[in-house]
Amino acid sequence: MWINVFLGICGMSFGLIASAGVFTVLISVGLIPRFAGKTHTAHRIFFYENTVVLGTILGGLVSVFPIGNGLVPFEWLKNGFLIIYGIFSGIFVGCLALAIAEMLDAVPIFARRIKFRKGIGIAILSVALGKLTGSLIYFINQMAP
Repeated sequence: MWINVFLGICGMSFGLIASAGVFTVLISVGLIPRFAGKTHTAHRIFFYENTVVLGTILGGLVSVFPIGNGLVPFEWLKNGFLIIYGIFSGIFVGCLALAIAEMLDAVPIFARRIKFRKGIGIAILSVALGKLTGSLIYFINQMAP
């Protein structure tokens, strides 16, 4: 029984760390204020932030407890939900990718300010190769859902 309690505490801790990382990325790229600025709805920023938090929580729950057959009564309802989810996920991932690309434009400026003259290309290449290696290991070992 104690091993289950320990594993539960570890699982909750790791989940909190992962979600903190997700929110750190979203805050560092300034995605939510950018959405509010582009749509001229800065007065609804708390709604946007709460929506992102709720989406992260629901996404985590759905990934742990998948919606199986029989829970959704109509096939067209399930397909409609997947279409809507896919559209909004694509929009979000596209905006996040653009925000990260803008942030990468700031890397050379930051490097000049801290007088990091040589090796910036090697540093960026090593980060990219690390991401590539991690992704290959992930998919070769069939860890993907």
